[in-house]
Amino acid sequence: MKSKSILLTSAILAVLLVGCNMKAPTQTPKTPQTPQTPQTPQTTQKTPKVITATSMVSTPKEFEKAISKDGIQTINMKKSLTINKELVVNGEFRNDKALLERKINLYSQDKVKNIGDRFTLAVPKLIIKSTQTSMEHGNFKGDLYISANNFQLIDTKVEGNVYFTTPEAKNTCKMDAKSKVTGKQESRK
Repeated sequence: MKSKSILLTSAILAVLLVGCNMKAPTQTPKTPQTPQTPQTPQTTQKTPKVITATSMVSTPKEFEKAISKDGIQTINMKKSLTINKELVVNGEFRNDKALLERKINLYSQDKVKNIGDRFTLAVPKLIIKSTQTSMEHGNFKGDLYISANNFQLIDTKVEGNVYFTTPEAKNTCKMDAKSKVTGKQESRK
């Protein structure tokens, strides 16, 4: 008798478990078929391209691509680089609300964002045309030509000159107390 009641209880539980776990079949409503009418394409406003990525660079070619108009917002050096030609930092990066800062990081960092190795970027002439660009925590050898507003040097040594091509570029440039320029800082067209 005991075995019959255990068997009956097991059967009831099995039916309940299977019944509770089954999903009811869903039916999609049938719509009457109508002849297809051509749809007019919707026009949408184009929003500016937003690239908020970081690029790790270790070759001159990677660096040139990263600073281009279609490049990357944040450029992280993996080692010191020497590039024997004039370069231009170009392009602006925006999110939905504002213009984003463009960073050239001349250092490595650990997972807790502590500064590790500091690198040197050597370029005879680097022209800054991206608004809100910063060069951070390393060394730059060459001349900087600042044509964009809000350029910043943060804990960076410039072994060369800094030339400002507009009064606005000069007036909005910031350099922290740890940064140093060994050459001239003057306006030049």
